[in-house]
Amino acid sequence: MYVFPAVVCLCDGVKFGQLCNGNPTNSRRTSDRWGQGHYGARRGNREHKGLDIKCSDGSAVYAPFDVTLNGRAIPYGDPNKAAIDNGINLRGKGLCFKLFYVSPDRTSGSVRKGQRIGTINPTRYF
Repeated sequence: MYVFPAVVCLCDGVKFGQLCNGNPTNSRRTSDRWGQGHYGARRGNREHKGLDIKCSDGSAVYAPFDVTLNGRAIPYGDPNKAAIDNGINLRGKGLCFKLFYVSPDRTSGSVRKGQRIGTINPTRYF
């Protein structure tokens, strides 16, 4: 099982639908050899500003609720991480957030909850 972070400004009362195939409850990454996946976890000298959700490489990614796709998100901008340097900006339910390590099917327009929006990148190599 691998993860992708959902970079979210969390708001009470917003319920996310299933984010990826194989994880219907959006199980979160806890502790592993790379650290912890919760919002605010220490990542070296910085604070993690996302929430890591467990998803397998190659699994489909779904819109967690009705959203507008607002372009590609680039987590690193590092040529050495080109295989995973993909993501998408989303807006909906009063939130603006990013999903990283996702190859988006498209980067603009509106999608409905549960509609496929991309595929998880192969993160196990990084």
